[in-house]
Amino acid sequence: MCTLTNFRQLIIFIALLFGFACARNPVTGKREISLMSTEQEIAIGKESHPSVIATMGLYEDKNLQAFMNEKGKAMAKVSHRPDLPYQFYIVDSPIVNAFAVPGGYVYFTRGILAHFNNEAEFAGVLGHEIGHITAKHAARSQKSQLLSTIALIGGAVLAPQVVGENIEALQQGLGLLSLKYSRDHESESDKLGVEYSSKIGYDAHQMADFFGTLKRLSDNSGQAIPQFMSTHPDPGNRFTRVHELAKDYQAKNPASYQVDRDRYLRLIDGIMYGEDPKQGFVENGYFYHPELRFQFPVPNSWQSQNSPSQFQMAAKDGKSAMILMLAKGNSLDEAAQNLVKELSLNVLETSKTTINGNPAYVLISRQQQQQQQGQQQQQDPKTALQIGTWLIQYNNAVYALHGLATGADFNSSFSTFKQVAENFRSLSDPDKLNRKAERIVVKSSPRDGSFREVVTALGMPANRVEEAGILNGLKADDRVKRGALVKVISR
Repeated sequence: MCTLTNFRQLIIFIALLFGFACARNPVTGKREISLMSTEQEIAIGKESHPSVIATMGLYEDKNLQAFMNEKGKAMAKVSHRPDLPYQFYIVDSPIVNAFAVPGGYVYFTRGILAHFNNEAEFAGVLGHEIGHITAKHAARSQKSQLLSTIALIGGAVLAPQVVGENIEALQQGLGLLSLKYSRDHESESDKLGVEYSSKIGYDAHQMADFFGTLKRLSDNSGQAIPQFMSTHPDPGNRFTRVHELAKDYQAKNPASYQVDRDRYLRLIDGIMYGEDPKQGFVENGYFYHPELRFQFPVPNSWQSQNSPSQFQMAAKDGKSAMILMLAKGNSLDEAAQNLVKELSLNVLETSKTTINGNPAYVLISRQQQQQQQGQQQQQDPKTALQIGTWLIQYNNAVYALHGLATGADFNSSFSTFKQVAENFRSLSDPDKLNRKAERIVVKSSPRDGSFREVVTALGMPANRVEEAGILNGLKADDRVKRGALVKVISR
């Protein structure tokens, strides 16, 4: 019979065998096996940061960045791990999201900053993200999953089930990784968000109210998918629970907790809203890129997502997808060789062609499975990922347009892939080339009235009142006093 002492000795032996350390968690105070040292956490942050920036880009706003640095450093000092080298960044994405990488790297999108309505909401979410770092959630997730150590929210294809695990492997090959925490981790970070934001003087009830904004975004089919909801799974009624946590904290720690609505609204006055047209946009069934001066069609009913490094789109049935990205190489031949090598492709067919005057190279290939003990694994052609790639030389660059599907669906999808690729062409329409980005403009209410009446008076069209309401955290019939600050959308 194995005694408790023997069992403990076995656990210690296993930990030593695999090089794991047993340390006290700074948040829970409990001793636990850790697969990641502090030095490794910091190294992961440093290693993943360039990929985050390359994928999403930085949003340049000195005042907003200074505000984020100030609040982040203040919160880091009162956290459970004040000695980490925290760094805070605003990334250039319209998606409503915030995420953290081990080692102290915290990222907010301009999209989430546009949707906060006071400093207290911002502080609550900032505390939540810092909580993921201080509680070592990435390391604790690694203990149970043995993987998923960095959070790179580069934007996966919007049909996550597309061609099963194969496309996930390809996306990782393209530099797209994601980390989702457990419900227990999310609940713990909510609690830490309340604690940390309260310690620097903010009313944590506002953090709970922001979950209402996220819910409305999720329910509104016309809005971008709020990735904060998907990468931060909801552990029940977070709205109610966070209000309860805030009430309990404030009862035990009486103080004057701040909201600071007007000051925050003035800080985000002029922030970019929605897609940046310069980085490309979809309109009337086409993707246009004004800076790179090209266009191509988006298949009917396909969903799409754009980032500085690539454009992705997928069929709603999840059976096919396409990705456009810049190829590595100065010529078609060099780009083809690099592609085959980096993605471990087994090329089935190749051909040279011309697409609207541009030299092009077409590859039909299949992604090879990893070798085990020197033997190539047998693949089922029906389930293996098959890729149709069009390499197009245009304006001193080579673009790779990948069409992805399983072998069973590839032939039926190929005509769609081909139609998209063969309509890649130059863009010269002045309306598209000179398209301006929309921005959040903060204005004073000209009158007492309902929110609908106020924003209509400020120039918002009727079909965007709900959208403006989500931005302001208000319903159409909510009362607004004359002189109150409200956010409207303007180009």
